[in-house]
Amino acid sequence: MSGLLAGKRLLVTGVITDASIAFSVAKLAQENGAQVVLTGFGRLSLVERIAKRLPEPAPVIELDVTNVEHLAGLADKVREHVDGLDGVVHSIGFAPQSCLGGGFLDAPWEDVATALHVSTYSYKSLAMAALPLMAPGGSVVGLTFDATKAWPVYDWMGVAKAGLESASRYLALHLGPKGIRSNLVAAGPLRTIAAKSIPGFDQFETAWTERAPLGWNLTDQEPAARACLALLSDWFPATTGEIVHVDGGYHALGA
Repeated sequence: MSGLLAGKRLLVTGVITDASIAFSVAKLAQENGAQVVLTGFGRLSLVERIAKRLPEPAPVIELDVTNVEHLAGLADKVREHVDGLDGVVHSIGFAPQSCLGGGFLDAPWEDVATALHVSTYSYKSLAMAALPLMAPGGSVVGLTFDATKAWPVYDWMGVAKAGLESASRYLALHLGPKGIRSNLVAAGPLRTIAAKSIPGFDQFETAWTERAPLGWNLTDQEPAARACLALLSDWFPATTGEIVHVDGGYHALGA
């Protein structure tokens, strides 16, 4: 077995279609020597079908990151397929429609709470559920969208991502003594299922394709996936609490 992740055992969440970043992560991880276990929620049959498109069909575990019982049983379910984990990929986010598309001032707390629970708190929840399977050298990697700015139409999901970025830093603080890293990849806009649910998403598409110094391909998930693989590998042993931008350089520009 050879490759950047040779011998690594990974848990990858968020594979819904083969256009998702998570699918690209799982595919490249397998091609680089890793064993991959996937999680799905709500549409398990769809995830299982997509899993068969990987170089090696991957097992799928049901996981609702807001369900305490699912989280408590995760380690045992993962052990049915691998004897431990070297890395966890958090590619989970959701906000009710009221929280997006310009509804920032009107979204009710109940909907905002859902967005924060699924998109922010779940990062810590997933890491803790997987912790019994992880040893020093392990890595938790999440996906964000640059939360240092207020983006049109992104609204409460932007707030949730800001919380995710802070949560990653705190996870780095608390898991560091255990030898486990926590980092995020801030990808530019991509035409994923999640993006299609955001009214006015085309505003992002136009800005990136016109202004990113390196250019930006809205349908190429591989650059973001490669960054995830690098952070899951042994090549960043002293990096934690970091956010790696994979956006063609757009984040470096002025307004």
